[in-house]
Amino acid sequence: MACEDGNEAVVMETEGSPEKEESACANLGDGDAQANEQSVRDNSSQCQTSVSNGKEAVDLKIIWNKNKYDLRIPLDGTGASLKERIHSLTGLPPSMQKVMYKGLLPEDKTLREIKVTNGAKIMVVGSTINDVLAVNTPKEVIQQEVKAEENKKEPLCQQKQHRKVLDKGKPEDIMPSVKGTKERLPTVPLSGMYNKSGGKVRLTFKLEQDQLWIGTKERTEKLPMGSIKNVVTEPIEGHDDYYMMAFQLGPTEASYYWIYWVPVQYVDAIKDTVLGKWQYF
Repeated sequence: MACEDGNEAVVMETEGSPEKEESACANLGDGDAQANEQSVRDNSSQCQTSVSNGKEAVDLKIIWNKNKYDLRIPLDGTGASLKERIHSLTGLPPSMQKVMYKGLLPEDKTLREIKVTNGAKIMVVGSTINDVLAVNTPKEVIQQEVKAEENKKEPLCQQKQHRKVLDKGKPEDIMPSVKGTKERLPTVPLSGMYNKSGGKVRLTFKLEQDQLWIGTKERTEKLPMGSIKNVVTEPIEGHDDYYMMAFQLGPTEASYYWIYWVPVQYVDAIKDTVLGKWQYF
């Protein structure tokens, strides 16, 4: 900028000269540049968050239905936006998601507000539309699918989850078996059997109410016959006069309620009654 005072002009510098700045940068030694670059790397590695598209972001581990997904999302995104991203990963609609991070994740707050950290595990609970439709799949279809799946696997009696119960041996108060015969359901509960935790269990068939009661020492579950999708059975190895049996209460194996040491003469009657092939009154 020039100011005129009579015949003299005074030139004032308000900014650093580009030539001077370039010269100053050129004077940096290679050692200084390397040290500066290392410092930037160190600071970057210590950060808990990263920058994605100009926004501070976190890397999350999404866990749903035994599957794990990696997801990077801005910290200032809301719980609702996280649900949309989860939908794109899993196909699970936001309205059917329960997203858990230190409790139920609120949709209207940002991840920063609820203090989500880099590397956090986000648990998701929910069923896809296909899973919901599967619940209403006809029993016959489910039974065929289950049978086909069973044929691919090792015998149930040899699977670890069942061996821990079967290795306890036959219960002392189990009802006697009658090999080579088929009998109708008894008028008294079937008792003395084990469930998957090794606890005693009894079965009571309330035919007038169309219910199956599964009783343990702690409680009694009252199941409508129509809610049981299938009945899985297999003779116990070395004791083919007794069976292990499972009632399928949902679309997956996780819904099986296992019972061990069912007398062979009642197996067919139980299956037919529960699956509605015939009723004994």
